[in-house]
Amino acid sequence: MKLSLQAILNDPNFDVSQATSQRQLAISISAFPSQSDVDVPLNLCLILDYSGSMTGKPIKTVKQAAIELVDRLKPGDRISIIAFNDRAKVLIPNQDITDLENIKRKINALKANWWGGTVIGEGLKLGIEELGKGKQERISQGFLLTDGENNEHGDNDRCLKLAKLAASYNLTINTLGFGKNWNSDVLEKIADAAGGTLAYIEYPEQALDQFSRLFNKMQSVGLTNSYLLLDLMPNVRLAELKPISQVAPDTIELPIQKEGDKWIVRLGDVMKDIDRVVLANLYFGKFSEGKQAIAHVQVRYDDPSLNLKNLYSDLVIVEGNFVNSYQPKSDPFVQQQILALAKYRQTQIAETKLQQGDRAGAATMLQTAAKTALQMGDKNAATVLQTSATKLQSGEELSEADQK
Repeated sequence: MKLSLQAILNDPNFDVSQATSQRQLAISISAFPSQSDVDVPLNLCLILDYSGSMTGKPIKTVKQAAIELVDRLKPGDRISIIAFNDRAKVLIPNQDITDLENIKRKINALKANWWGGTVIGEGLKLGIEELGKGKQERISQGFLLTDGENNEHGDNDRCLKLAKLAASYNLTINTLGFGKNWNSDVLEKIADAAGGTLAYIEYPEQALDQFSRLFNKMQSVGLTNSYLLLDLMPNVRLAELKPISQVAPDTIELPIQKEGDKWIVRLGDVMKDIDRVVLANLYFGKFSEGKQAIAHVQVRYDDPSLNLKNLYSDLVIVEGNFVNSYQPKSDPFVQQQILALAKYRQTQIAETKLQQGDRAGAATMLQTAAKTALQMGDKNAATVLQTSATKLQSGEELSEADQK
């Protein structure tokens, strides 16, 4: 597997007479196959809520979706399953895919219990432990599904700490919110911290498609444990607030840390032929006239197909063109990424205002996000956002489904 790395400024031209300037740097990372590649086995853990609210069609469709994933696993892959309500248990310990009928029988025997609550943290803890037993030379991911909030026995801060721990072990955790009563903030933070994706299952019959979609993403992983390394030249600095964000394939505010002279951002899994796009917000001081290097960009990663660790991509040198007669040269690709990030942040602000009871402020931000979506050419998103804004302006309540 090879790594493709590109870095593009939204405008490479700078007015040399300006004391300060601001630019956005779009960094695209993807994996692409090479002739020496071999298929990397998978290590999958399903962490399933079986509390009382899952009784009936919900638990039935979730079990069906789990069995379909088991049927898609191949020799050499590993599976484990955790079930949780007010306590968590290992339903299927981490094991090779050999006795399929026994695995399916145990899945089918799972029944929702009307007593007890929902302890997401306990399920997540056991899931990480089971994934850790089979992660060697495999792509390891957990699918955490719940239809409820952590009850009094649970701890949302603990869930976030466990998600960060999973990421440090090179384990990815995806989350699935089932129905209407789960906490979107908690599941989104777990997925973000553990490099995964949040999926929404509004109706039971959508479970099969959402499980399949996440499994397809898992199969498309080419490189793992990847880190973006950003080395800024003198007179270049990152923005102080939210300096680096992922904008594709999902939008995530990324934490950043210093390692020597470089800024380090954990990316986790890199998929084959699907761009991972990161946007960095940079400020510039005075530069002399001419083309000047402003940053060096590199990626450190593991290649599970070759069982190689701590590989480095080629170094990409980003240059700015500092001129006396400044003419802007906007890059359309980077501009699209800037709009995508703006839309995400506008909807986040709208959600916060709605939680604070500021319906008018939420409606205004949703309208702003709808206009941003139209600028991007995303008419479907614009319609959804404007519809929600109109509901709030007319005095209607947004349903749980609307908010999610």
